[in-house]
Amino acid sequence: MTDKERAAIGRLGAHMLHATHDAKETTAKARLAFAARFEKEVDPDNVLSVEERRKRAGHAMKAYMTRLSRSRKQKRTPTI
Repeated sequence: MTDKERAAIGRLGAHMLHATHDAKETTAKARLAFAARFEKEVDPDNVLSVEERRKRAGHAMKAYMTRLSRSRKQKRTPTI
C-alpha cells in the first residue's frame, strides 16, 4: 500500500467518524488530559487555588504553543 492510499483510507475513516459522532465528545478525554498536564506542571504539589492554577496553566499552554509555532517557523525558514 502506498502512502497516498494510506492517507486516503485515513481521510475516509476521519470523515466517517465525524459524520456519526460529535468531535467534542470524541476528544473530551484527550482535551482534559492535555489541560491537566499543564496544571500539574505549574502546581505539582496542588497548593494553588483552582483559579490561580488554571490561570497559570493557561499561560503555560500558551507558552508551549508559542514554542511549537516558533520551532515550525524556524524549520520552514531557510538559512543563508
